[in-house]
Amino acid sequence: MALTWQSVRTRPRAAAPLLMAHRGSSDELPENTLAAFERARAQGAHVLETDIRFTRDDEIILMHDPTVERTTNGAGVVASMTLAEIKKLRAERSFASQQKLGAAEIPTLAEFLDATRADAVPLALELKDDRFIQTRDAEKLARVLHARGALTRVVLLSFHAPRVKACQRVAPEIPIGIITLKNPFPLYDTEMMGPFYPLLYLNPFYFAWARQRGKIACPLDPAPEPRLAFYRRLGAPVLLTNHPATTADALKRLYG
Repeated sequence: MALTWQSVRTRPRAAAPLLMAHRGSSDELPENTLAAFERARAQGAHVLETDIRFTRDDEIILMHDPTVERTTNGAGVVASMTLAEIKKLRAERSFASQQKLGAAEIPTLAEFLDATRADAVPLALELKDDRFIQTRDAEKLARVLHARGALTRVVLLSFHAPRVKACQRVAPEIPIGIITLKNPFPLYDTEMMGPFYPLLYLNPFYFAWARQRGKIACPLDPAPEPRLAFYRRLGAPVLLTNHPATTADALKRLYG
């Protein structure tokens, strides 16, 4: 049976948390590439998280930063570049030794949805662009999701509530979530919440409150291994990770 956001909401509290791969297996391969997501799934990730923003010619691509310098072999502002220009770039990942760990094309959202459609893996899409507040651009996102049967397979996330709420207005069936660095209390009007992990020390009942309200909470903590026992005590249902294999191994040792 395929994992769904509804089944995540109803998982037993004592169950081991599900793993949400942060930009794919982003500690091993170039982030937000199809190769990184394929690796994450092979390593046991249950949910895939990525970032989306618009190009100059209104295409939606997977890209965290507003510029391409950090993650590709090119330079420029994404909002000023066409999809054709983006497609000429290669996403790369190098460590201090400059040993390159692969190079890959920057995917569009449509390509990402197609690549993950067969196993219907749940997806978390972080909206990195204020254009999503505009009705025409929110509708563009909804059309891409609808065309690939993904309206209920995704949750839309942002630090900025107007972005996700604008999208939910044009497609009410899309679940939304808010990421927060400051608020230690679960929200009532979103299906998912992403509290920065130190907030959980201020409110250790965060997950219990969210669960009671039928919400999903996942701490903003892409390197969670030092806090796994803490998250187990609190009953975290989902954990973010940059390295699914490492986190999965640590969870196996903790949960047996």
